[in-house]
Amino acid sequence: MTLPILYHCPDARSLRCLWAVEEAGIDVDLKLLKFPPRAFEPDYRAINPLMTIPGWVEDGRLMTESAAICERIAEGTPLEVRRDEADYWDARNWLHRSDATLTFPLAIMIRYTRVEVPERRLHQAVEDYKAFFGGRAKSIEAALADGREWLVAGRFTNADIAIGYAAFLATTLSADDVLGDATKSWLARCTAREGFIRARERQKR
Repeated sequence: MTLPILYHCPDARSLRCLWAVEEAGIDVDLKLLKFPPRAFEPDYRAINPLMTIPGWVEDGRLMTESAAICERIAEGTPLEVRRDEADYWDARNWLHRSDATLTFPLAIMIRYTRVEVPERRLHQAVEDYKAFFGGRAKSIEAALADGREWLVAGRFTNADIAIGYAAFLATTLSADDVLGDATKSWLARCTAREGFIRARERQKR
């Protein structure tokens, strides 16, 4: 049986998928690429014309959205919040929020601190989008205000992976000072999980 293929750059959004793989206990053929692929991996265009990470190839189908790939990985595992569970729609909302609302401003910060040549880096854009992220990250703090351990369903789920990656990414950009105390404690629980630790070890060449 052919394994699914995951195209991944270390600590990029595809870490969500690799983390989910490790939590779910499934195997994949991991292909490590240099970031950003559009600059360093020209052959990747034949796999994913968007030249974005992640790329998930299974049974001839390409998937490119990290939250959707996590849904596919989680299906039938405790990571999935099933339609018959009370928190189903809350979990789906967190999955969409993870990229559209939380990772987006961080991606702008990455662009203007790491990707662009020095003369095109924009300090004001970085500060503006850090503030944007901080405002949106208050939703995590609000959800955790009742003392819950995980975001939904009384257990660790895909919602924690998707949102946890965004919060982790903020730490790599020195933007975690905008996170609330409950959010920081929750993130520490996420990153202490064996699945997260294994994923980050596996991404090392």
